[in-house]
Amino acid sequence: MDGTGRVEAIHLAPESGEETEPTDEVEAVAGEGVRGDRHFGKDKADITLIEREALAAAAEEGIDLDDGEHRRNVTTSDAALNHLVGERFRVGEVVCEGTDLCEPCGHLESLTEEGAVSALLHRGGLEADVIESGEISVGDEVEPL
Repeated sequence: MDGTGRVEAIHLAPESGEETEPTDEVEAVAGEGVRGDRHFGKDKADITLIEREALAAAAEEGIDLDDGEHRRNVTTSDAALNHLVGERFRVGEVVCEGTDLCEPCGHLESLTEEGAVSALLHRGGLEADVIESGEISVGDEVEPL
């Protein structure tokens, strides 16, 4: 990733299958995840991110996943997330390491609409581990380390 991206939105789902709820800031805890999210303390990715640009491209294909329907924790802009697999980067105060692409799954489509999986294939976001705990707020920078 060249340059600096930005946190555009943050969403949490308190329980699996529940709608996500927007928030202005969250605490990301190393090895645990995002406090208040359904995956906190579980054997899942600590945090998930998705590009606003990918959501815009999906919308052009008729799949509108605004307001957290994409099920990712952090929505970014100007951050090439696919390039951060295996790389360390900072989101606000938090240091993360990209672990894998966050490909869409049938569960996402069951909660949204048919076509969501194909619309987000290879642009469904990034799974990352939290290496250094801290706060993430809307408006924070996303930058490679």
